[in-house]
Amino acid sequence: MGSFGLASSKCFLRRILPGLPNMFCREYSLDVSAELLRTQGFVNGRWVSAASTFPVLDPATGKELVKVSDFGPREARDAVIAAHKAFDSWKCQTAKERSILLRKWFDLVTQHKEDLAKLITAECGKPMRESLGEIAYSASFLEWFSEEARRVYGDIVAPTAKDRKILLLKQPVGVASIITPWNFPSAMITRKVGAALAVGCTVVVKPAEDTPLSALALAELATQAGIPAGVFNVVPCSREKASAVGEVLCTDPLVAKISFTGSTATGKILLKHAAETVKRVSMELGGHAPFIIFDSADVDKAVAGVMASKFRNSGQTCVCSNRFLVQQGIHDLFLEKLGRAMDTELRLGHGSDPTTTQGPLINTRAAEKVEHQIADAVAQGAVVLKGGKRLEGSFMQPTLLSNVTTDMLCMHEETFGPLVPVIKFNKEEEALAIANASAVGLAGYVYTQDISQIWRVAEQLEVGMVGVNEALLSTPEASFGGVKQSGLGREGSKYGVDEYLEVKYMCFGALNTP
Repeated sequence: MGSFGLASSKCFLRRILPGLPNMFCREYSLDVSAELLRTQGFVNGRWVSAASTFPVLDPATGKELVKVSDFGPREARDAVIAAHKAFDSWKCQTAKERSILLRKWFDLVTQHKEDLAKLITAECGKPMRESLGEIAYSASFLEWFSEEARRVYGDIVAPTAKDRKILLLKQPVGVASIITPWNFPSAMITRKVGAALAVGCTVVVKPAEDTPLSALALAELATQAGIPAGVFNVVPCSREKASAVGEVLCTDPLVAKISFTGSTATGKILLKHAAETVKRVSMELGGHAPFIIFDSADVDKAVAGVMASKFRNSGQTCVCSNRFLVQQGIHDLFLEKLGRAMDTELRLGHGSDPTTTQGPLINTRAAEKVEHQIADAVAQGAVVLKGGKRLEGSFMQPTLLSNVTTDMLCMHEETFGPLVPVIKFNKEEEALAIANASAVGLAGYVYTQDISQIWRVAEQLEVGMVGVNEALLSTPEASFGGVKQSGLGREGSKYGVDEYLEVKYMCFGALNTP
């Protein structure tokens, strides 16, 4: 197989970070297998060009990687029709047949993990180590749902009449529109698509405009795995066409289900579209996770938890800790140890460099948002202990703030960047009140060695997921989802398939009875 190399950087990082060593003054290239670097859309088992293209950029350098076909409403409609036609045969395959194909897809993703990780680093900016971790996580959903495919059970219910039987059957809903974000461009697809395909649904995937390459590579591997034409379709599009394409995917009468991961604001728009034809909807929306550290906590473990939760993908995850509440007795010690850890463990750079732990934010708009939150906090009295500066392009210094109050913007608005605002609190009740004073509730974190306190706080936190002395929650075996305005439904776990199933009641009557 051939490879495709594209220059992405020379001394850009030297300009933004003049103290960096010479390893940053070199060319970075996107060197992946040609079969996985796809730039056309994928509809009904064929690679399809559009009338126009849009650029995919390296967020670390701002330079163009490739141009990708820019699909519009017509191509999106074609993909829906293809998925609808394929549904008739795909739903009739046995659970074992679908399971085998998903397992083959899992094997191929695992086999090509290096190239798939390179694509993530190139278009998303995260360090290669994290990109490899995402591919393992992405593949795990294909494996999990290949197994769950054969465990979709209905029920036989005891009737009240002797001459009938009551059966509850589970059937696939139909075509599912899958709309995914840029921060996990592979895993957010497989977490949804794995469940959908396992139970017999077909899908149309609209990846984020910043990161279409991962979705297209998954389409290539799905074809190699033997997934039939029309079952898995990908419609890439630019930011300018995203609204029109999204509207088609949410209003077309042939679409039965919408699954979306992204901002709460966009989710509300899609819900309005879905209401017109009363579609099934699952939404994984914004988070604003509290990270509560009590006096009884092991401070070193709490610091390690903050480093893992906050700075993964440069703070650009939906379950990323955003609000840090530290009890008075350990507040100063925590700040000292966290500042030291930030100095020794964090290293800015291009994601392709093996020493990099912090890549860029996805674009300049993201960096401007973090910069604005820092300026707002400082204007209201917060103290910058580490970082605080916007660098060239979309790079932000990892930043630690003390003397933070609940009035500051960073306490009310999801950050999606490497910012740690720390609030000091006295009593447990105070921490819970601050933590729950949010319209969203995806994840929350609690560090304490008091068992009674663990149960009290975990049960009272208004979130869908709680990490107790643990900062990395996600796994295919557990349910993923939030409460309040953080979304609807659950992904992963044994409950993930339910989002793509209808329950049909069949009353079998007129039976001869003894």
